[in-house]
Amino acid sequence: MKQIALYFAVVCLLVTACQPKADKPNSTTCSTTQHDTADRTNNFYDNEATHQLPTVSLVVDGEIESEVNVDYSSLPLRTVIVKEAKLNVDGTNSFIGAYRYDGHSLFDIINSVVLKKKNAQEFPPIIDLYVEVSNAKGEKVVISWGELYYPNNLHNIIIANAVMRIVPSKTKELWPLPDSSKLIIANDLLTERNITNPNRITIRSLNASLEIRKGLSPMYSESFIMQQNKKQPVEVKAIPKSLSQVEYHTIFYGRGKGIHSTTPFKGYMLKDFLVPYYPISTQNIKTGLFTVAGTDGYRVAITYSELFNRNDQSEFLLIDDASNSDGGRFALFPAGDFFSDRAVRAISLIHFEN
Repeated sequence: MKQIALYFAVVCLLVTACQPKADKPNSTTCSTTQHDTADRTNNFYDNEATHQLPTVSLVVDGEIESEVNVDYSSLPLRTVIVKEAKLNVDGTNSFIGAYRYDGHSLFDIINSVVLKKKNAQEFPPIIDLYVEVSNAKGEKVVISWGELYYPNNLHNIIIANAVMRIVPSKTKELWPLPDSSKLIIANDLLTERNITNPNRITIRSLNASLEIRKGLSPMYSESFIMQQNKKQPVEVKAIPKSLSQVEYHTIFYGRGKGIHSTTPFKGYMLKDFLVPYYPISTQNIKTGLFTVAGTDGYRVAITYSELFNRNDQSEFLLIDDASNSDGGRFALFPAGDFFSDRAVRAISLIHFEN
């Protein structure tokens, strides 16, 4: 009986120690977390102490039914592992450290928000949505709806409230610890979008004025236009011969119609085609946004970062198939998406804004 009483006493102490602070309802005072210092398990990601990161109040607004104040206590805890690095002015990279972050995913945070798209009557699909995440310092990054709800691996974008160093076993190098909550986008190669203390999520739809021709058949694009604000549009009629094709084996599955095919896709990495026009920069990684549209007005939102800054090698393919009379010549295949909804047939426009 004494052992049972002692057990319950310890549990009560731990629970009490981890209660939210009264003046900061989204932060905790708990700083002691069990970790495997002796490598008793095969888990590499529990060997160091976990450090709490105080969060700030978070609001969701934009094209939704009503503004939402986020209650973190009702959300499940998610974990991601990241290697953080920054882009230098000279184009080189600087490694910051390797970490395990715990927190709440944007998937869960906005999952119950009721959408109210400003262009819903013109274009009902949600695939043209994106979110802006910002903080009190004026920093802002964009994340496409596809990154949140369509990837093969969900919950890889979180607002972290705890962090653990992933320390090399030989060098024992201790990476600097963050001291505040962070937006963490685990699929990014360079972590420029990992801004601190995010306090607002704004949901938006693409500001695209395109004629909708639903059911258009056949669809074909002999060429397409590349457009950037305040710059002269470029008409593309062919893929440069310097680019090489790649082949992706896939199960092509749509959210609405289910299985489309299991045929491999052959195409060119879209980032390789676009990089001469849209060079890599910190600002492009943070807030660059592409609209890719077909001749029927179907359009999707793709961030610059998910095109040019992936760490999973699941690239977007630009397909050039002149023999495809209904959906060609140019088409888009999103290899990193679970669903096929961001595949665009008969591309007529690629528009970029920052």
